[in-house]
Order: sequence, then C-alpha cells, then structure tokens
Amino acid sequence: MPAEPTRTGEESDTGGLRKVARVVLLDPEDRILLLHGHEPDDPADDWWFTPGGGLEGAETREEAALRELAEETGITDVALGPVLWRRRCSFPFAGRRWDQDEWYYLARTTQTATAATGLTELERRSVAGARWWTCRELTRAHETVYPTRLAELLQRLLDDGPPATPVTLDTEIV
Repeated sequence: MPAEPTRTGEESDTGGLRKVARVVLLDPEDRILLLHGHEPDDPADDWWFTPGGGLEGAETREEAALRELAEETGITDVALGPVLWRRRCSFPFAGRRWDQDEWYYLARTTQTATAATGLTELERRSVAGARWWTCRELTRAHETVYPTRLAELLQRLLDDGPPATPVTLDTEIV
C-alpha cells in the first residue's frame, strides 16, 4: 500500500519514481499472500496486492521488503529470495498520483497467521485484510489484482522456479 516517500534522494536514479519493494510471499502449500486494499473514502473501489511499500531513509530494497512485510502482516519468519520481477506503475490513490519503480522479491514462510500491527494511518484507512490464495483461485478471481498478470506470473514461478534474472513487466498506468 502506498505511503508517503520519506527519503529526499529516493527518486534520483529512477527518473522521479518512488522506489518500492514488494514481496511475493509463498507458504508451504505454494499459496500467495495478498492484501485487500481500497480507496480510503470508498471501500467499494477495491483491489488485491502484494505486501510492500516505499523505501525509508537509507534502506536497501531488501530491508524495505522485510520491514514492510512485518508491518503489514506481522510475518517475520521469512527467507527472502531473489528479485522475480520489476515493474513501473502509475495510479491514483488517496487524492494523488503515485509513480513507482517496484521490485518483487520471492519469499517463503511457514508462518501463515497475519496481524497488521505496523500500519500507517493511511494504511489503517485503506487495508481491509489479508488472504492466502492458491494459484487456481487467483486464476479464477474476478477481483482486481496487481500486478494485473499475477496469476500467470505465479503459475510460471511455480512451474519453472525463479527466473535467472528479474523479468521486467509491462508498465501499468491506471
């Protein structure tokens, strides 16, 4: 879920884009954890997305991925793996436009209980919960999910394993 950038130099090497680390978190059954978000003043305008958010201070993307995962899910027992995908996106949220350079890290956990204990005030107003999804459920879902090809990407990951180098996804502009 978006949060205000806090680092003054964070946009310098990404062309004005906010640096974001996201986590493709899989449990022992290969289910993926997604958060359910919505516009703060319109719960009907909703979507599902991977945990993650913007870098803070001098954090690395790996540090941000682990911090955001802990804040948004309470899950800290993870093995952070490689970067799977990179994506640039632009979307309206909470009255402003967000332009982001997102890196998606693979992570595994045996901890499936979630507790969003470190949410920002904006996140408390716009995150409705979390759910573990099978690839089949994700493929059949009628809900909006970001990135939009997540079911296909997850199936490829489960079938072939992580890519040798990060895959650059299509830019998404909403």
